[in-house]
Amino acid sequence: MSATMRWMWSVARKELLDIGRDRRTLFMALLLGPLMYPLLMLGMQYMAEKRMKTELDRVLEVPVIGAEHAPNLVAHLETLGIRAVDPPADLDAAIGAQQVDVAIEIPATFAEDWHAGRPATVEIISDSTRRNAQTPASRVRAAVAGYGQQVGALRLLARGVDPAVVQPVAVGTRDVATEEAKRGVILSVLLPYLLILSSFIGGSYLILDATAGERERQSLEPLLATPAARGAIVSGKIAAACVIGITSLLLTMLAFKISAQMGTGAARMLDVSFPAIGRMLLVLLPMLFIGTSLLTFLAATAKSMKEAQSHIVWLMLLPMVPSFVLMVNPIKTELWQFAVPFLAQNQLLLKVIRAEAIPLQVWALYLGASLSLAALLWFAAVKRYQQERLAVAG
Repeated sequence: MSATMRWMWSVARKELLDIGRDRRTLFMALLLGPLMYPLLMLGMQYMAEKRMKTELDRVLEVPVIGAEHAPNLVAHLETLGIRAVDPPADLDAAIGAQQVDVAIEIPATFAEDWHAGRPATVEIISDSTRRNAQTPASRVRAAVAGYGQQVGALRLLARGVDPAVVQPVAVGTRDVATEEAKRGVILSVLLPYLLILSSFIGGSYLILDATAGERERQSLEPLLATPAARGAIVSGKIAAACVIGITSLLLTMLAFKISAQMGTGAARMLDVSFPAIGRMLLVLLPMLFIGTSLLTFLAATAKSMKEAQSHIVWLMLLPMVPSFVLMVNPIKTELWQFAVPFLAQNQLLLKVIRAEAIPLQVWALYLGASLSLAALLWFAAVKRYQQERLAVAG
């Protein structure tokens, strides 16, 4: 083993021993993510399924203005679990205060239009910006529309006309999505961001203390005074941080696997096989190197531990950028995207979640681009460590 490698592993062992003595920091670095992320994902899924089931099964009390104008419609809604109640004095204010989710207004001209064969108006009142009102409003809208279609078909039959005549084109749907891709929809919103964030700042606890912390404690100068090459010192610190980050990622994946196997409903449908976990780790490891190298450079330029920790705020926002961009402006997957940091990881994780094959060309481009960026950031950190003023605190 060369002298450079010996120095690198010596620095790495020293940093791992230092963080090992701080049990609280080690717990935060290794176990917080593995415990929090699966609970967050599965907890959200459980609450969403429970709320959807509750909203669809419970009897829905809906204020109806002018219920006396359409008694048959009100009776039909009753059979579907939608009970008409008296409206409040100020309906709009009640909806704005979230006391009422959805209401119906039947005008006085309903019966006249009905008997004349004209479309009879029924107004559904709700606040479209209230997410908790979306399911009740959809139930009421579907029930009223179903009643209108049923009555229209009966009118045609009474006149000896087949109702199919007014539907010259029947629209069918054939979904070519695989079962794996359908199951992956559950995780496609939050999981890529959580995993990218975990890998990107997975070594932050160690690397901030090993650079900015040592500089503030004035213990960095003796290390820099040794005959070890600055590249070996930087590599040792990055290697130690990557060990913590990789361990945290492995524990996170294991926690997802156990949670999915112990979960119920959609949670048990998730693909948590070891090949899928292996592909996710291959996607996330370059991001771990990139994040650790970037944090090493940023922490080396900071004058104090507080200044170094302040970088975490904006660094946590970077993995959110592709998620928001794809949410607002969905784009087709193209080869160049796998060379863009964060976007590449997002797209690859979505492919793994959807159980899609990833061509070797994509792997080559992604690994080449991401590892080159990590090497560039490592080189920048080494150049920063070569500045003698780094050993001076404050």
